[in-house]
Amino acid sequence: MLDTNDGQIAGRLPAQTITGPQTLLFAASTGIIVTNLFAPQTLVGLIGPSLGAGAASVGLVAMATLLGYAGGLFFLVPMADLGENRRLILRMLVAAALAAGIAALAPTAASLLIVLFILGAACSAIQILVPIAASMAPPGEAGRVIGDVMSGLMIGILLARPLASLVADAWGWRAFYGLSAAALALLTIVLAFALPRRRPQAKSSYGALIASLFGLLRAEPVLRRRALTAALVMAAFSLFWTAVALRLAQPPFGLGQRGIALFALVGAGGAVVTPLFGRAGDHGWTRSATIFCHFVLIGAMALTAWAGSFHTGAAWLPLVLMGASAVLLDIGVTGDQTLGRRAVNLLQPEARGRLNGLFVGIFFIGGAIGSLLAGVAWASGGWPTVCVIGVAFGLAALLVDWIGGPE
Repeated sequence: MLDTNDGQIAGRLPAQTITGPQTLLFAASTGIIVTNLFAPQTLVGLIGPSLGAGAASVGLVAMATLLGYAGGLFFLVPMADLGENRRLILRMLVAAALAAGIAALAPTAASLLIVLFILGAACSAIQILVPIAASMAPPGEAGRVIGDVMSGLMIGILLARPLASLVADAWGWRAFYGLSAAALALLTIVLAFALPRRRPQAKSSYGALIASLFGLLRAEPVLRRRALTAALVMAAFSLFWTAVALRLAQPPFGLGQRGIALFALVGAGGAVVTPLFGRAGDHGWTRSATIFCHFVLIGAMALTAWAGSFHTGAAWLPLVLMGASAVLLDIGVTGDQTLGRRAVNLLQPEARGRLNGLFVGIFFIGGAIGSLLAGVAWASGGWPTVCVIGVAFGLAALLVDWIGGPE
């Protein structure tokens, strides 16, 4: 099966095969863009009070960009199968830079939520960049290229929180969005000169492409299964990282924004395993590696529940345990999504933009749900409730593995 699909990709390779510097550029670009999606998770403790949002509703701030991203994946990314990709990416990045600049000036919580939704939608340009990289991969190396690019994406996700915390500690949360607007503007200029042109083979209308999303989802069981498990683990990921900033501010930790930034930096260590999971997929170990990732996620949530149960005494032991659980959680989520993305990119090369839009859109809906539940769970039952919900998401992913059978 793998050889046949890889042959399909090889048959549609552009004249230009991806180089090392190009892979690095793709990875860096996705990392820069994605920071906007996850920075709010560590800024909720500052944004909420400054704009008058209550404890139960702070999850809305973290949810807005994720939900906007999902919307962009469903309604903007499919255009990658219709028009020239380079032009589309540049236009979306210009919109993202403008939205980030406006977010820095938002006067109310309602206006910020609207702008963050638009920012998230524009950041879905990531999922046009990744298929371009995959289409340029040499035969049999799609998993390696996707894994390498995904490592930049995951580093961006994991560094978004410490970077946002450090900037907010020094200059306030609005400064983060000002800096992000400048970074996105600079990235747009670089990609305008460096991106190759990619014109898809699809000959259809935009309306027909959007309508075809449901047909693709119905026709591809691998897409349904991989998107569902990705949504479940992403929900656990967002749940944890939205609520952990609130828990770390309490005893025995008592961390400020700078301490939370250092903690989030520890979690970035999980990104180093991303290429390993891509290579595991190339060797045919997708199912076993996916099940392993889900067990790791469950173990991480159990460990973090124990670490969070400490309320008195020395803070170093629970903090170490909490950091270890963050690394394990990120490994589980990174592995699942890398393996899932590889499987989806091998399905129908001519529909790669729509397939990626569906896959990532569905799992970011899971992330938005996790962020929303974080605020509700924290307000109703505190850290234990957060962890119980996280374990439930992991168990549900294992259930999907069991029902789905081998790929």
